[in-house]
Amino acid sequence: MRLMLIEDDPQLGKAIYQGLKQEHTTDWFKSAEEGNAVVYETPYDIIILDINLPGISGIEWLQSLRARKVDIPVLLLTARDTLHQKIEGLDAGADDYLVKPFDFDELLARIRALLRRKAAFVNNELQYKNIVIDLAAKTVTKDGQPIAISGKEYEILHMLLDNIGRCLSKEQIEQRIYNWDDELGSNTIEVYISTIRKKLGKELIKTMRGIGYIVVRDT
Repeated sequence: MRLMLIEDDPQLGKAIYQGLKQEHTTDWFKSAEEGNAVVYETPYDIIILDINLPGISGIEWLQSLRARKVDIPVLLLTARDTLHQKIEGLDAGADDYLVKPFDFDELLARIRALLRRKAAFVNNELQYKNIVIDLAAKTVTKDGQPIAISGKEYEILHMLLDNIGRCLSKEQIEQRIYNWDDELGSNTIEVYISTIRKKLGKELIKTMRGIGYIVVRDT
C-alpha cells in the first residue's frame, strides 16, 4: 500500500512519516501544492491530510480533488475539534477525521479501517487457490501453512492477487511499493518475483515478456 502524507509541521510530519514507513510505502509533502503535483500520476491508497497548510488549505485541496473525481480515501489531521469543523471536513469529502494530538496506534487503526473499506474484503482475506493473504495480519499461508515473506514480497503478492487476470508492468509495481527517495536496482522487482515463486510455486506468477507480470485467473 502507498500512502500520501501532507503535513507542514516538520517535527510532527517527520514523526508520522517515520512511523508510517515501518508498515506502508509513504511519501511526505509539506503543502497541498506539492501533493497536487504528483497525486494524479501516483497510485495512492490513502491520503493523510492536515487542514492547516500554508497556501492552499487542506479543505480547499480536498474539495478540488473530489471535484475532479479523485476517490482516494482521505483522513484529515487537524487541531480543530468543534462539531462544526468536523462536519465541514467530512462534507468536503473526507472519509475520516483525527484530532491532534493523537495516539499513533489510533492513526494506524484508522488507516487499516480505510484500507479494509476500500478493498471491501468482508472477511479480511484474499485467497487464490491454496494461497491465502490475511490483510490485517499481513501474513501468507499456502495449504494452511505459514510462509515466511518479506514486506516487499508481501506488497507485490498482494498487488498481483488484487489484480488477478491483469498484467502489471514493472513500473506500476515500483510506483506502488517504493518511496520517492528509495534507490532501486535495475533488477530489484525481478529478484522479488523470483523469491515469491520459490516460496509459493513457480507457476503462480507469469511473466509477459516486455509487458510485465500477471497472476492468471483460476478457471
